[in-house]
Amino acid sequence: MTPDLPLRRIAHLDMDAFYASVELLRYPQLKGLPVVIGGGRRKVDEMLRDQYAGLPLSEIPATAFPLLKDYVGRGVITTATYPARQFGVGSAMGMMKAARLCPQALVLPVDFEEVRRYSRQFKTIIREIAPLVEDRGVDEVYIDFTNVPGGQREGGRVLARLIQKSIFEATRLTCSIGVAPNKLLAKMASEFNKPNGISIVHEDDVQGRIWPLPVRKINGIGPKAEVKLHGFGLQTVGDIAARPREWLVAHFGKSYGAWMHDASWGRDDRPVVTESEPVSMSRETTFDRDLHAVRDKAELGAIFTDLCQRVAGDLQRKGYVGRTIGVKLRYDNFKIVTRDQTLDHFTADAKTIRQTAGQCLKRVDLGPRLRLLGVRVGNLLKVADLDGSEEKPPVVPVKRSPPATKIEAGGDQLF
Repeated sequence: MTPDLPLRRIAHLDMDAFYASVELLRYPQLKGLPVVIGGGRRKVDEMLRDQYAGLPLSEIPATAFPLLKDYVGRGVITTATYPARQFGVGSAMGMMKAARLCPQALVLPVDFEEVRRYSRQFKTIIREIAPLVEDRGVDEVYIDFTNVPGGQREGGRVLARLIQKSIFEATRLTCSIGVAPNKLLAKMASEFNKPNGISIVHEDDVQGRIWPLPVRKINGIGPKAEVKLHGFGLQTVGDIAARPREWLVAHFGKSYGAWMHDASWGRDDRPVVTESEPVSMSRETTFDRDLHAVRDKAELGAIFTDLCQRVAGDLQRKGYVGRTIGVKLRYDNFKIVTRDQTLDHFTADAKTIRQTAGQCLKRVDLGPRLRLLGVRVGNLLKVADLDGSEEKPPVVPVKRSPPATKIEAGGDQLF
């Protein structure tokens, strides 16, 4: 007789206001205050150090920090402390809009190097306790608790407590953890009791705890799908679950409709993937002011070159080469266009990336002013997997748009 298999227990761990929390380690005097992170290059530290030379960072008065009401620019918020969130301020919100909601909030830019350091540290701690970890970005992971000691006790709460305690003792940072039968429910559960909370969900909790939630609480239902669901009178997850699968397929498509039905019933078979290959690598930047291909040619050229060099550096550092090189532009009317081109060989060379991306620019309209510029390299391959037979693979045809009206700023180089 085969012994019963353990219940599947999957955790989703989300660091609490991670970027802001990292800043509060540096400036603990700002704890309890509304603080937003984002908005530009890191100059605040230099300014404060000059103004308060000889004084420890932790003793600089809160009144010395810049206020959100004085911010001018196009930056977006990376994250905000919980006191700021009470005013409706949230991630990805434009800082000018946030200033109207919470003008008294303090502003700090992102310290990416410090954030990445703490990200590596908390993930190392988790893997030492529960080795099956899926990295989902700088501040969140999925963890398979199923066969880990303590992973079944109290539905996974015992192991979740141990991980929370271990991360806090090593970093002084808090996190929220949801434990459930699968990734879908675990991610939803991790939002139930923020900050520094643990939420346990079992299969028989779906109707009581998941169905009353708004439809957007399902990860994968975005704003457009939400509007369409509301148009049919479907406001909650339970409303979706009440519709037959066939109805959802008819109105949302075969794949998405079927997925939506399964998600509303809490079904998700996706495994925790400990290693995944990146599909592409990219760099982009939003300008402080709209730029024009002719009038701002020198500035755009320098930015474009820098983006290509950064992408090349990312590829080389992580050991990848790519064949498909593309550009992304956002115009002043917020319309986004992309173009790409596939080479007959793999590369991680900055010069090659810039030349090919420049060819892509010839196929877009550069008449309107630009808000954003990005460079992307896709169709990636590990350098270790590259051999002589793969250096010149057959060209995959790329569907290209017809040439657009273009403004060439001198010779065959746009900027």
